[in-house]
Amino acid sequence: MASIALVLMVCFLGLFLPAPSLASTSNYTDFVRCISTSVPSQLVQTPNSPSFKQLLVSSIRNARFVAPATASPPLCIVMPTNASHVQAAVRCGRRHGVRVRVRSGGHDYEGLSYRSVCPNSEAFAVIDLAKLHAVRVDPRKATAWVDSGAALGELYHHVATAAPGLGFPAGVCSTVGVGGILSGGGIGLMMRKYGLSADNVLDATMVDAYGNLLADKKAMGDDLFWAIRGGGGGNFGIVLSWKVRLVPVPPTVTFFKLAKTMDQGAVNAVTKWQTLAPVLPDDLTVRVIVENRQATFEALYLGKCNAVVPTLRSRFPELGVTHADCKEMSWLQFTAYIYFGDATINRSMALGPFIKNKSDYVEKALTNETWEKIFLWPNDAASGQLVLEPHGGRMGHITANDTPFPHRSSVLYNIQYVQHWNGKGAGGDATPKPNWIGSLYDFMAPFVSKNPRAAYVNYRDLDIGMNTVVGGVTSYQSGKVWGERYFGPANFRRLAEVKRRVDAGDYFRHEQSVPPLPLN
Repeated sequence: MASIALVLMVCFLGLFLPAPSLASTSNYTDFVRCISTSVPSQLVQTPNSPSFKQLLVSSIRNARFVAPATASPPLCIVMPTNASHVQAAVRCGRRHGVRVRVRSGGHDYEGLSYRSVCPNSEAFAVIDLAKLHAVRVDPRKATAWVDSGAALGELYHHVATAAPGLGFPAGVCSTVGVGGILSGGGIGLMMRKYGLSADNVLDATMVDAYGNLLADKKAMGDDLFWAIRGGGGGNFGIVLSWKVRLVPVPPTVTFFKLAKTMDQGAVNAVTKWQTLAPVLPDDLTVRVIVENRQATFEALYLGKCNAVVPTLRSRFPELGVTHADCKEMSWLQFTAYIYFGDATINRSMALGPFIKNKSDYVEKALTNETWEKIFLWPNDAASGQLVLEPHGGRMGHITANDTPFPHRSSVLYNIQYVQHWNGKGAGGDATPKPNWIGSLYDFMAPFVSKNPRAAYVNYRDLDIGMNTVVGGVTSYQSGKVWGERYFGPANFRRLAEVKRRVDAGDYFRHEQSVPPLPLN
């Protein structure tokens, strides 16, 4: 697979580049000793701790990153309970040559919040924000402060309980960490009505690359506040808490889920969906999951069934929606139902299969003939699916440079490619066989966005490029390869300018971290 070759090449090249400015494991003892003066010992887990492995794996969602062939564990895990603990970790890390990576929910698609791809790479510690998960709702102002370690399900529950009639636009997976989704943008079934999650961030509190606490956006300055709202995690500092705008939701919302096989007209329905879904009323979002030669249409309508069925029967008769297909519930119940299949909230998520994800953006509708080839794409023993998320609505009225997330008015929909496979065998096989996802992604090249071929940073994909370090700092040229695909050329350059100003020494660094823009 291309990603394996790329990793080997980058790791190999790293052997011949100048040594990074920070030292590695020789300073580990000094780092732990330093941090122990400010952080209680029970909040610092080392590999010798009985619960270290359990803690490391506790929020890993992809079995691919537990396999020995892909796992590169941290020196220790710090579980802060307040801002001073995070400050201490950063300051001790800088002093003793230990970098930090930050984990909120553990859903990073390449595991970069808790692992290093290259063996024998720089020493690093993980700051796991799981204990920082408070949600403080102000119903009168329709705002909430939410800590980065909170899961989306926690945010949804607190908001709906404290402020009935209000919600928050974010993803369908309730176990995703707030810090991760807000850092990368945050798409979901209410984005056509209210924009991305990051479009609704009003303020934040963070620890910078020197261990300073920046209490609000005024302390950050406009550029840094812009960068953290969609510029990707692990780049500029550690955001501890976010102030978000809450949005109106009706007492009753409607959800439906309809599956169509190819014999039932799935190909024709998806072909039409491409241009219809982005122009439907903003209160209605219909996404599609293509898998096993059938299409499943999932819809959220911010209102009652009686209002949405006539609209769909008129504008999308191919679906054949009836009142019997509708499920009416509260918005809070919907947030659990769409992912877990019932209306409960209190669920944890077990370690799943081996998974690989990729993404694309479509600006011009694919033909019926192309979709037929996609539906028939051979998958043999592999399990692959496409998740199609429509844009339009509010998304089309926000400029490409309003936040680092540039995929706005020109986009019809986003594609997420997902392949699951069984990693049984010696050490687990990190490469899917057959490579359904790689072959289909290559096939799709002529039909998706170009120059650059765009991707979504929260569907992180190391296949599209990895950083190299030159003279102790991440190379800007190596970062452009992947960065312009996530953020567009102009936004990526601005992110690199911000990086130079707030972290010129490149302390916060990983395989796809934003590099500092060179001075010349």
